Amino acid sequence: MMQKRHATVQEVGMRDGLQSVSGIMPTHDKKRWIDAAYVAGVRYMEVASYVPAKLLPQMADADEVVAHALTYGDLTVTALVPNLKGAEKALAAGVHRIVAPISVSVAHSMANVRKTPADMVEEFRRIRELRDDMDKVGRTKLIAGLSTVFGCTLQGEVPLEDVQDIVLRVLDAGSDIVALADTTGHATPGQVDRFFDALIPQAQGKLTIAHFHDTRGMALPNTMIALQHGIHEFDASLAGLGGCPHAPGATGNVATEDLVFMLESLGYHTGIDVQQLLDARSIIQQALPQAVMYGSLAHAGLPKAYSKQSNIEKAVV
Repeated sequence: MMQKRHATVQEVGMRDGLQSVSGIMPTHDKKRWIDAAYVAGVRYMEVASYVPAKLLPQMADADEVVAHALTYGDLTVTALVPNLKGAEKALAAGVHRIVAPISVSVAHSMANVRKTPADMVEEFRRIRELRDDMDKVGRTKLIAGLSTVFGCTLQGEVPLEDVQDIVLRVLDAGSDIVALADTTGHATPGQVDRFFDALIPQAQGKLTIAHFHDTRGMALPNTMIALQHGIHEFDASLAGLGGCPHAPGATGNVATEDLVFMLESLGYHTGIDVQQLLDARSIIQQALPQAVMYGSLAHAGLPKAYSKQSNIEKAVV
């Protein structure tokens, strides 16, 4: 019998999903969402973004949401920070991981954080120095979240050479983890194969996360390619909620329930119950009735013959 393979799915809907919708989910419902995801087996969640409330009112309750998530002792809690001030707040809140959005596309970077990619790398270096000065080394990991890696609606093509340059820069700045994001849904399986083939050798073992959007229905095929390259952590959003405010036309993240269903059917152990994820969609429906929700599984339902355990056993024999 082969050893069971493991895959980590990080729920990012509470941050990446909610920041892209017009309505504001009440704090109580965010906590309900965290609770439901935890009960379903999710052990990695990106729950907030530390940005000024006037710019992103959806994230005004970041401290309270993070504090609630941290009540679960075995839950890895991540927050996004665009600058040093946000990082100071996130570190004080006690998050386990901080992700800084570093766009490879100059046009997207200027629209999103009003800094060039090179300037954002230097901001990331300052965040790492702050983390070290606050004696958080080993307690808070820093993720360089490279966005618009596979293309940009504002700039167009993003050359692989530009991505390679940023990867080397964030490694030099002290990144613990490198994540590649298809922010605008441009990525294709062939491109993902080519990019990971080139980037993994130079990333010194730190390229471990992929973040795919399903704008053109390519998120799951792209995940398959990333799996073949040894990537075993993926971001996803319940009901495919999300997008990007500065990526016109980009629809949401891959739906968490669809991604877990595929991974489990391939024999990857996620520890997440698909049906409980499907049930948790009602929280979004109740709190944000105008939000557009995606997900093939929610529309078609689980196959009658589907059994998570039997699929895993068949795959590992």
